[in-house]
Amino acid sequence: MDNRKVYMNHHNNLLQLEEHMYPLVDVDKPNIFRNLFPYDEVPKIAFNDRIVPHSMPDEIWITDTTFRDGQQSRAPYTTEQIVTIYDYLHRLGGPKGKIRQSEFFLYSKKDRDAVYQCLEKGYEFPEVTSWIRANKKDFELVKEIGLKETGILVSCSDYHIFYKLKMTRREALNHYLSIIRQCLEIGISPRCHLEDITRSDIYGFVIPFCLELMNLMEEYQIPIKIRVCDTMGYGVNYPGAVIPRSIPGIIYGLMIHAGVPSELIEFHGHNDFYKAVSNATTAWLYGASGVNCSLFGIGERTGNTPLEAMVFEYAQLRGTLDGMETTVITELAEYYEKEIGYHIPEHTPFVGKNFNVTRAGIHADGLLKNEEIYNIFDTGKFLNRPAVVSVSNTSGIAGIAHWINTYYKLPEDRKVGKDSELVVAVKEWVDKQYDDGRVTVMTDEEMVQKITEICREKSIIL
Repeated sequence: MDNRKVYMNHHNNLLQLEEHMYPLVDVDKPNIFRNLFPYDEVPKIAFNDRIVPHSMPDEIWITDTTFRDGQQSRAPYTTEQIVTIYDYLHRLGGPKGKIRQSEFFLYSKKDRDAVYQCLEKGYEFPEVTSWIRANKKDFELVKEIGLKETGILVSCSDYHIFYKLKMTRREALNHYLSIIRQCLEIGISPRCHLEDITRSDIYGFVIPFCLELMNLMEEYQIPIKIRVCDTMGYGVNYPGAVIPRSIPGIIYGLMIHAGVPSELIEFHGHNDFYKAVSNATTAWLYGASGVNCSLFGIGERTGNTPLEAMVFEYAQLRGTLDGMETTVITELAEYYEKEIGYHIPEHTPFVGKNFNVTRAGIHADGLLKNEEIYNIFDTGKFLNRPAVVSVSNTSGIAGIAHWINTYYKLPEDRKVGKDSELVVAVKEWVDKQYDDGRVTVMTDEEMVQKITEICREKSIIL
């Protein structure tokens, strides 16, 4: 007799049959999915064509790990830098707090000073949370500081359980649950970082573990978050791909088989295979409310999901920025370059020096006629970065005209065209530079100097 309950799924308003429980599958030898991850070959993406449905949550948001994972791959930020960046994140998230949280280390005095100063700001968002070692002393520190939530590392692949922790699955499960119970005992909400989930046994360990976490949550009446950590960037978003590499499959399993609600699921991706952004977006689409990011993708190895990327992913999926102040992204990029001394690669989307710079002459001619032809959106409006043309031997006279109009921010009635005396003179000078053997693009400083000279000679007023 089938005694499973029939219940209403209020997300899709369909009656569903309660799924069978998934007990822990303890094993004598680790399952490291050698068929998918042969170390001496490129990893394999296999398919079984089991398709799971989209399940976009009612509300989605971004969380930040700039001061945690972002600090693990670079020189530590100063306290002043952390507080300044936190201010920027608050502005960027807008009045609806779409950047929901920011996580901090608590190990050093500098880390704790930064936390205290950020808390003194009194912002509702981003909420200040921590990431600690899983021991009672650190839990007490979280409580002493006054934080409501902390991240706890609970590695879930057999690579970690057997080879790093030297435990069995049962031992690891019991160890993790005892730590999380300690956290709950003092009233702290745990955020469980399921490290290396895309190489883990989803139904043999992850789902049984998360079922136990949901039981603890019911017992203590304190939220327990599940962070889906694609630690090695193995996750894929392809429909029908097999788990553990399938991001849709993992999110579906957590929601349907472990009963984890969307608002307690958060995706944390790495970019080892260039999939951090697409996987984060996919996590949203299939039911995770949160995606965890770092500014400019700065993080371990190849980095995390870039926060600024998910701002624009959000807008594309929801049809609105919901109040996010995107020009702050440009301010942050300038702060990193000028104050922190971090060089952002020139071709980085949205923030690189050349992300909306056109060099080809035929493209420049199109920009001059209509900016929409070669610009992704109104970058002047959203990023305070109007589309520009870099002047070289291929820019043509249209490119030079566009450069002058953009650099000097000339109003419509004063813009110069291809037949302008100034533009013609600059074009002659540029051509001579390349006729004489130059191979590099013209710098802004060179252009300004020459344009100033020509304007004086010909009594031209810009």
